[in-house]
Amino acid sequence: MTEIDEKIDALVPAWLTLPDIAEMCEVEVTRVRQWIREGLLIAVRRGENRVLMVPAQFMAEDRIVKGLSGTLTLLRDDGFDVEEMVEWLFTPDDSLPGTPAQALHENRGTEVKRRAQALAL
Repeated sequence: MTEIDEKIDALVPAWLTLPDIAEMCEVEVTRVRQWIREGLLIAVRRGENRVLMVPAQFMAEDRIVKGLSGTLTLLRDDGFDVEEMVEWLFTPDDSLPGTPAQALHENRGTEVKRRAQALAL
């Protein structure tokens, strides 16, 4: 396990596999993979088998959390790689309060996007 893997594991409380997400959203796994390719979701390889997994907080019942894809686009535009995006989204921010991922899950996406935009300045 790399240092980045350990850091992400410490920050992210729960994970979902792509089949888990497909079942939740009642879609095929290929659709979930498409969401990842299109940047609507991000996934990291975890565990011994290096299985692609998505932080559970990125999902709200049967859909992707509102505001996530726009936030991911902003972070990508700022030059973040997938691991850095996960780290930023799950690092507590006293000004929110909580983590950006929590704020998105609580429908406070505007605040999160404002902070992501400020990173580019």
